[in-house]
Amino acid sequence: MFRLSFALLISVAAMLLITPKVLPVLHRLKFGQTIYHLGPESHQAKQGTPTMGGLTFAAVTVVLALLLHGAWFGINDFGLALIVFSLLNMGIGFVDDYIKVVKKRSLGLIWWQKVVGQVLFGGLFAWFCYQSPQIGSRIIIPFATRTWDLGVWYVPLMTLMSMFMVNSANLQDGLDGLLSSVAATGSAAWAGIALLAALAGGTLFVGAEAGNLANVTLFGLVLTGACIGFLRFNAYPAKVFMGDTGSMFIGGATVGMAMVLRLPIFMLLISFTMVASSASVILQRIYFKLTHGKRIFRMSPLHHHFELGGMTEPQVVALYTAVTAILSVVAALSINWFAQ
Repeated sequence: MFRLSFALLISVAAMLLITPKVLPVLHRLKFGQTIYHLGPESHQAKQGTPTMGGLTFAAVTVVLALLLHGAWFGINDFGLALIVFSLLNMGIGFVDDYIKVVKKRSLGLIWWQKVVGQVLFGGLFAWFCYQSPQIGSRIIIPFATRTWDLGVWYVPLMTLMSMFMVNSANLQDGLDGLLSSVAATGSAAWAGIALLAALAGGTLFVGAEAGNLANVTLFGLVLTGACIGFLRFNAYPAKVFMGDTGSMFIGGATVGMAMVLRLPIFMLLISFTMVASSASVILQRIYFKLTHGKRIFRMSPLHHHFELGGMTEPQVVALYTAVTAILSVVAALSINWFAQ
């Protein structure tokens, strides 16, 4: 337990020490954010704010998760799998940011290029989970004492879910401190659930070794601390943005923790605000086309709807963080820990 507490604290401290040294470098390299012209008008003042700051909390998360790693479980090690999957998704975001910032092409990667990468990496991770004797094709159902075996459908369904959630995290990174706040809260929830699963056991988590679940706890806590430390510089008014580099790392980490814990359905609770971001964009576009120009929301994703309705950025961030915290508690309570 001391190792886990130390991991959380040291990740916060590392971010507070490292980020101030990285900011001048981003300024010198002119890694400034290009603000999309169709976004809220008030955001135009953020033009040129350093971006790609997600490299800092990704590096801190990966290094500390490896240094403080507990028992190793070979190719079935959950902690190592989470690191690799998060980094692969971050790689897509990094290339996208690089094209925007260095090549000065505002749209970055073409949409299909992102999809190909996300489907490839999501499919590989889904296959890893499917083949793992500690995970398999069974997923846990909220508010039930049983699991649902997806069988051969596990890999394609989890691949689609992975792509959806990584893009949802990316869409939610639209206000100062929004995604980092929600990610810190959600990662703490996944870490807490992994720890409870390691301690409680029961038939729902049969097959997953306590030490491997502890590795998920460690990864979640390190990411939580890294996001909290990053918030010192990303909260309104932001001194640095995480960019697609950071948002896709968070998206991959979120999906990864849910899948190795066999709790993908629980993302509807813990990652509800991310899901709402994508859902609002989809609904807006469908309704716009069907009604020839009418809108459901003032602007999508949903956080911009609240912003244009009069809420300040910190108020929207507080709302989303509170919703995530409440639904995370509901998610934990919905598991019958000692199901027999």
